[in-house]
Amino acid sequence: MNPISRREMLRTASCGFGALAFAGLTGTARAAPAGPDLRPRSPQFPARAKRVVFLCMSGGPAQMDTFNHRPQVQEKPHPGSVVSFAQHGQSGLWVSELLPNLARHADKLCVLNGMCSDTSNHAQSFLQLHTGDRLRPSPSMGSWVSYGLGSENQNLPGFICLNPWMPSVYSSACLPSLFEGTPIGVNGEDMSKATIRDVQGEHLPPAVKMRQFARLQELNRAHQAARPDDDRLEGVIQTMELGFKMQGAAPGLLDLRGESKATLERYGVGKVYQTGRSKPSDFGRQCLLARRFLEAGVRFIELDHRDWDQHENHLRDLKANCASVDAPIAALLEDLEKGGLLEDTLVIWGGEFGRPGMIPGQKESAGSGHNNRAFTFWLAGGGVKGGYTHGVTNHLGSEVLEGKVHFHDLHATVLHLLGLDHQQLAVTQGARQIRLTSAEGGKVVREILA
Repeated sequence: MNPISRREMLRTASCGFGALAFAGLTGTARAAPAGPDLRPRSPQFPARAKRVVFLCMSGGPAQMDTFNHRPQVQEKPHPGSVVSFAQHGQSGLWVSELLPNLARHADKLCVLNGMCSDTSNHAQSFLQLHTGDRLRPSPSMGSWVSYGLGSENQNLPGFICLNPWMPSVYSSACLPSLFEGTPIGVNGEDMSKATIRDVQGEHLPPAVKMRQFARLQELNRAHQAARPDDDRLEGVIQTMELGFKMQGAAPGLLDLRGESKATLERYGVGKVYQTGRSKPSDFGRQCLLARRFLEAGVRFIELDHRDWDQHENHLRDLKANCASVDAPIAALLEDLEKGGLLEDTLVIWGGEFGRPGMIPGQKESAGSGHNNRAFTFWLAGGGVKGGYTHGVTNHLGSEVLEGKVHFHDLHATVLHLLGLDHQQLAVTQGARQIRLTSAEGGKVVREILA
């Protein structure tokens, strides 16, 4: 008998008694109902990526202090970075001195220095980043991906969101509720204690829970029989089914006690870096949980690191923020590569916009504003070029000169890498066609495809 890998074990054996109950519920001779479900679906065309992890840097990281190196010109000094840069890897990719661990993975990174969005207001730009629409509630990127491709593990959600601070991050909006993200650690909750709400309960033995749930779903299906075309009702029934199955699968994945001390140290689990405004919520734990959920077959995972909105004490808070994400992200990339997942996992890093450059020699207590006209994202794995920089800004880093990439273009490219056509992945609500790239459209950035 061939031994199974940890990844395969998590996919097939982590379901516990929830899967047993599900087998009993679906063992009848009735046909599966039409409507929403999380069964894996084939992409529309050959895909380079199967899953996504989005490292969301809420508040707007300063691109001139992280990845957009604009050297000073003696005769034309300009506002720029307050830190130094160096080239790394065989590609010679420029990375800030504040990200030494991530710099070791320079040849994996595809840096987009020409990012732009429509507004410099946090809430609207954050909404556009996640949903494509800066004004109206719309399905989030993770919901669209889950809707288009389903989940690789029927005992877990297709979309998980760690440490979210706005419901729009994981909202399914007009899509069935089954495709809404499952939040873990809401409103700055201590991530070491965060869990999926109501996923555990010891008030009844497992066998009794199974009987109760089977009877409940029997009543739900009888209710649905009179409303066969109500996808919302079907979505609620499917969501309840998934919630029951998660009782067996999720607790073990959230429990990090089986991880080695060396792994916990590499990810920096438990380290919390103080900034002037708040405490980032144990980003190392988020990265380690993300790796475990990816291994288990979750399709889309978002991690949220807050407090990049540095209007005061820019340099102090910049150093703290970079220190808190540097080692965990490097560890995540390293483990995804070792586990054979990076090749078909698309990693995304960035925030809702960037910031103007600081003036060298300026007081450390100085702050920085917003810049939505030119900022930086990076991608890794999942079919993009590694060690590659796309987009050039002016010497101030304030405007894009070449390689402009709007959020709509980023969304179109992410869906393309997953084998989905952004123009066809759509739903109709009234007279409106709703899609991630919105009515304004977007284009696939083919220059960055490997």
